[in-house]
Amino acid sequence: MNLAFCLYKYFPFGGMQRNFLKIAEECSKRGHKVTVYTLSWEGEKPDFLKIVIVKTKALRNIKKYQFFSSWLNNNLKYESTDLVLGFNKMPGLDIYYCGDPCYEYKSKKLRPWWYRFTLRYKHFSEFERAVFEEGAKVYILMFSPIQKRIFRDLYNTNRSFINMLPPGISRDRCAPINSTEIRKSFRKEFKLESSDILLLQIGSGFRTKGLDRSLLAIAALPIKLRGNIKFFVIGQDDPKKYVSQAQKLNISDKVTFFSGRDDIPRFLQGSDILLHPSYAENTGGVILEAMAAGLPSIVTDVCGYAHYVKEARAGILLGSPYLQKTFNDSLEKILLADKLELRKNGINFSKTADIYDMPLKAADIIDQIIKEKWLKKNWKDKVE
Repeated sequence: MNLAFCLYKYFPFGGMQRNFLKIAEECSKRGHKVTVYTLSWEGEKPDFLKIVIVKTKALRNIKKYQFFSSWLNNNLKYESTDLVLGFNKMPGLDIYYCGDPCYEYKSKKLRPWWYRFTLRYKHFSEFERAVFEEGAKVYILMFSPIQKRIFRDLYNTNRSFINMLPPGISRDRCAPINSTEIRKSFRKEFKLESSDILLLQIGSGFRTKGLDRSLLAIAALPIKLRGNIKFFVIGQDDPKKYVSQAQKLNISDKVTFFSGRDDIPRFLQGSDILLHPSYAENTGGVILEAMAAGLPSIVTDVCGYAHYVKEARAGILLGSPYLQKTFNDSLEKILLADKLELRKNGINFSKTADIYDMPLKAADIIDQIIKEKWLKKNWKDKVE
């Protein structure tokens, strides 16, 4: 079958982008021809994909997205496409991979009242409704029970169109046999002393990931604890605002920013605690990656995968509503806790948990939807 995969932008360090590639590869292994349509592509181009760059002269992102959606709807009808799968919300999809939290909910909870009168809100709310409103008939691949409830409450989305997926982290995140050697090598490379405590935060989109909260928590630590802290931040985003915040908090000497990296497993082994105090997070794959690597974490409960931290007893879960003081106190608490026990808990949990097979399950669902569409089409042809 000919499958069209659609996403606005591909870059190799995004969680959703990595999952897109895994699903596309699995579909290709099953004999499907996969064509990806995108506005931009960064990184290597796999042999199993046909990549179509949709070019536009638009400067603003909203205009680019509108053009992209219109172009797809106008051009795919002339292609022998059997199924259209989108990794961003837009009209005209058969399947939507739900990699982002509910936009309408975020607009109500995290934005000022006037935001709902902006052109940005108008665009993204319309594109979200095209996928989730009752009667849209778009099959949805979803990870988070929390987000499922939110979308259903707001849009009354048909339950039969929602398919839940397990996580799908890469097994290279698991703690290897030589993890001690990797840790020593990593800390030597970055000139970390044995007494240094390395905090780690990973994820593009510093604002959503709550980087400001992490900086505040570090600054609030007692002087004795704060003295040994180093903080590595990895993500493709502009750090200027947070460099300024760190300077104002007098902790700029403790913070190091990295753009996207392809050696994340080394950072997971070389660090001591993962910070993930997101404002909103559909999944939070890095939470599970940290657990599998044996890295204790502090996460907010709004993350789709946050519950795994509590189930595994591999860190601290920050409840809602979020309180900065709770985060501050929790960071101090985990710094003084038995991190070896937390490490063992995370590793042991990840050995038996269903957190690796998302691409297989997603491809199974895609195959089933193709089969249902084919049967409906044949039945319709017979009737006519």
